Amino acid sequence: MPCQSQRWALAWAALLLLLRPPALSYSWHLHEGSDCDEGYVIKRYFPATVEYALHVFNEKSKDVSAYRLVRVLNSWREQIDYMLAFSMELLLRRTTCGKSEEDIDNCPFQESADLNNTFTCFFTIGTEPWEGTFELLHKKCLVGFH
Repeated sequence: MPCQSQRWALAWAALLLLLRPPALSYSWHLHEGSDCDEGYVIKRYFPATVEYALHVFNEKSKDVSAYRLVRVLNSWREQIDYMLAFSMELLLRRTTCGKSEEDIDNCPFQESADLNNTFTCFFTIGTEPWEGTFELLHKKCLVGFH
């Protein structure tokens, strides 16, 4: 992956960030650098990868309600064959909105003490963000916060 070919992907990633700002509001403490800098690559491509993981979860869920991100519990970058991959542990919670609604990120969470409205999920997502492609490599979810 040549670093220069990634530049056009910035507009695509920025669009994803603008469309879903609450779910992608992470606090990064990484140093700035060039396109080939590890911290910069993570800062630039990780939010869109989290967004894809959440989309896959909602799409595959049999629940009629949508889930959204509460927080990223853990994450790291991997290199798998030719693609960049991120492994992440996410805390997801059920919202009051249906999966087909457009603005899920602004839906309030369901108010319930029931642990069945939260999931702790581990995802590994392969991505070629400079091509705009994502691939679910692994997913495992547990009910509740563990």
